[in-house]
Amino acid sequence: MNGGLAALMTIALIAGCDAAVPLPTPPGSEAISASPILAPSGSTPSGSPAAAEAEVRPAHWSACGKGLQCADIRVPRDYDAPSDGYLDIALVRLPASDPKDRIGSLVVNPGGPGGSGVEFVRNTAEQGVFPSALRKRFDIVGFDPRGVNASSPIRCIDNLDPQASLDPSPDDAAELEALVDSAREYAAECAKRNDATLPYLSTDAVAQDLDLIRQAIGDAKLSYLGFSYGTLIGSLYAERFPDRIRSMVLDGAMSPALDLEHLRFGQAEGFEKALAAFLDDCAAKERCAFHENGKPAAAFNALMASIEAKSLPARSDRDGRRVGPSVASYAVLAALYDSESWPTLATSLELAKQGDGSLLLQIADPYQGRKANGSYSNLHDAYTANICLDFAAPKDVATYTDWAKRLEKAAPHFAGLIAYNDLACAFWPVPAERTPATVTAAGAPPIVVVGTTGDPATPYAWAEALADELDSGVLVTREGDGHTAYLASSCIQRVIDAYLLGLTVPKAGLTCQ
Repeated sequence: MNGGLAALMTIALIAGCDAAVPLPTPPGSEAISASPILAPSGSTPSGSPAAAEAEVRPAHWSACGKGLQCADIRVPRDYDAPSDGYLDIALVRLPASDPKDRIGSLVVNPGGPGGSGVEFVRNTAEQGVFPSALRKRFDIVGFDPRGVNASSPIRCIDNLDPQASLDPSPDDAAELEALVDSAREYAAECAKRNDATLPYLSTDAVAQDLDLIRQAIGDAKLSYLGFSYGTLIGSLYAERFPDRIRSMVLDGAMSPALDLEHLRFGQAEGFEKALAAFLDDCAAKERCAFHENGKPAAAFNALMASIEAKSLPARSDRDGRRVGPSVASYAVLAALYDSESWPTLATSLELAKQGDGSLLLQIADPYQGRKANGSYSNLHDAYTANICLDFAAPKDVATYTDWAKRLEKAAPHFAGLIAYNDLACAFWPVPAERTPATVTAAGAPPIVVVGTTGDPATPYAWAEALADELDSGVLVTREGDGHTAYLASSCIQRVIDAYLLGLTVPKAGLTCQ
């Protein structure tokens, strides 16, 4: 695949996980379906049985370290043929600390596609991320979506290191040919190694799995907190099962009406604005490591051009890897997911200017799913498989080149990187299944949609659109930079906690810092 634009991942949320995104992810990383899903409210697409008709056993929990409990459930591989094979779904839960006053389970998803909800809950449990009020009254439950991590994982290629040598923004015919050849070979390997699974990894199927998870953990209705790509899972669930929702929060929202072109164009412009905000902030602060006498933008352009001309050594890397345009671009992209990462980005750029790409490599590695031992998670594989099923992608390579040219003015630093991000889908062996369309979730209780004005991976306009599309959507706004809001704003957190715990619906139009 042509590099992963962890575009829909929640980097700030999964810090420490093997996260990445093929754009939009999104440790958060981070930047993001399936069979027809726009059936009348409460019903299912023609010919597709409801997930409730599929057989699921109660989750059998066992201790799996540090106060956590783990379980696996089996779900139909194909909901159109529920007895024709099964997939395993891995679950983890952090039990409520005050079981006497327990409300039920809060199911969470950190984003992706390809993000591990199991690892997210493990990491957040260790870091004490969730407020004590939620911890007292909810079991916090995470799951790996089908194909991801421990849930019947797919694997296309084992080592993504060679792809780091490719230029994700080709400037000539030779670079483009290399990118195309890589994408074609990647798709062929995915088909060869996952022929029995590849057609069944859509977000619509994940939404149906979510209802079986609800049943398996024993909740009459679902309480759900989804970030980034997790908002697509949530909105498709709400469309299909509106009467099975207790509470739902969609933070860093994307509209199911987006097609691939509008998805990527929105992200390209979002990341361009985030880069400009970072450089302006650095120019205004003399203590910024990449201040460059108040002219960091010019220095940034010169640095990236020099890296494209000649890769940098990464002096701390034991494998002797070098930092070329791919690693450098993804490191910048990853750091822009969270404004708290801006100082680290500035330091990494200054070190790179001095000839050491080590910190850029350290930022890019987790975003790409590379572990400390040199192996890779399957984040990229699961990401691509899901995106290619969820979004009809152009088959003609010339279309991606046209996108890159059209993006040059609005997003010069990310035009090629994002335009060619989904090139593997041009050669994908399984056709896309989902037709982008609005969801209304008629009959659902209030659904809280959270958007951040400076979110690069899921632009604020998408949250506005989703809240407007949903019959019961309630928009809450965070004014600020970075991807998603719940863990970045105490004001947002108070509002969301009140809703999740007591079903106190925020006032429409509420704005927080």
